[in-house]
Amino acid sequence: MLLLMASAAITYLGALAYSNRIHDRNLVDSAMALAQLLNQLPAGEKLTAQARFLLEYDPYGRNYFSIRSMRHGLTTGSDELQPPAHSPLPDRPAVLYDTVLLDRKIRVASLVLPNRYEPSDLLTVSVAETLEDRRRRAREILLLTIPTQTALILAVFALVWFGVNYGLRELQPLTERLARREHDLAPITDADVPEEVQPLTRTIDGLFGRLHSMLNLQERFIADAAHQLRTPLAGLRVHADRLQRLQSAEETADAIGQIQRLVERASRSTSQLLSLTRAQSTQVHDLADQTINLSSLIPELVGLRVHEAIAAGIDLGYESDAAAAWIHGSPTQLQELLDNLIDNGLRYAGRGSMVTVRLSQAMGEVLLSVEDNGPGVPSAYLSQLGERFFRVPGGGGDGSGLGLAIAQRIAEYHGAALRYHSASQGGLIVELRFPASPPGREHEPG
Repeated sequence: MLLLMASAAITYLGALAYSNRIHDRNLVDSAMALAQLLNQLPAGEKLTAQARFLLEYDPYGRNYFSIRSMRHGLTTGSDELQPPAHSPLPDRPAVLYDTVLLDRKIRVASLVLPNRYEPSDLLTVSVAETLEDRRRRAREILLLTIPTQTALILAVFALVWFGVNYGLRELQPLTERLARREHDLAPITDADVPEEVQPLTRTIDGLFGRLHSMLNLQERFIADAAHQLRTPLAGLRVHADRLQRLQSAEETADAIGQIQRLVERASRSTSQLLSLTRAQSTQVHDLADQTINLSSLIPELVGLRVHEAIAAGIDLGYESDAAAAWIHGSPTQLQELLDNLIDNGLRYAGRGSMVTVRLSQAMGEVLLSVEDNGPGVPSAYLSQLGERFFRVPGGGGDGSGLGLAIAQRIAEYHGAALRYHSASQGGLIVELRFPASPPGREHEPG
């Protein structure tokens, strides 16, 4: 119905414009015919009553005409019909204009011609008609086209109805395949998928892929949690049973100490598992959207770990030759990355050793490294650093083997290359190379 109404309105406006054009042409022809008639009348003779009747006759209203002399005024016709405001030049085409006569809008055609009986005089010939006949013709055209338009709209409606139903039937094989699935997240785009809906199915395939990655991440977290918490929980049960049998205060204190260490280990494993899962999730991409000056951020983060280094008997230091080192990244994730690298040094370097954090910039890269002078890592195991739960055989310490894996994932999401080297005087160097960014607004640590 809305389409029919819009079509009817457009048709009526078009028909009215066409009717106006035809009537304007006829009005100009009438004005020219009246001018020719004046040139043929003998001197002093006026229009006959029959001619006046024909000029004024209109079956749906009334027409008007006037002949005005520049010297003598109105010679014949309607006195109410005024000449145009700007009189046309003699022997030029007629001008058309709208005016109001007796509270009715009319259309007028006027032209000027010399008075052949008085060469110094000019005659203005005007012929006018009401607008009723124009509108009537437009309505007639509209009424003729409405049935055709209605039939066409109904035909299009039926065609669309059939096309939609037929198109949906083409999706039936895909619908049946999806209905038979339970836990299968494989792509659904196949040979039976119509080309028109393949953009939709490819989008669904992308969603399935992301969902599959999330489920794999969840399953891996559950497996990792079971792997990491099995030993502490078993130890807790053993020492709890032991407490029930012990009677001496020394043995009781030792069992409680063992339980405390196991609880700390379980707590640390749980925290690192959560950190690893967070680093593996795609949400890191959403966080890495700030321009950060590492020359301001890294000293602040190193300073937060000084008290732990003092308690562990380790000299923790910071060196930098970069006045400003800008990268794109997440301050929270970078803090977690640096904490894990420093923690790795504090745990395995040993008392009396040094752990040094260095920052520099060269050739479009920002270099961040953490070096210790501890026992180091045999070269045969350097390639395995960063794997989950990997711990160097005989390395000691009570780590979970997740710290470097967390650092590896965070570095990947920041577009940084992470490498491991043996220090020249023993120990381990963990090196990160970030792509440098243009300077931005200074980030306030914390």
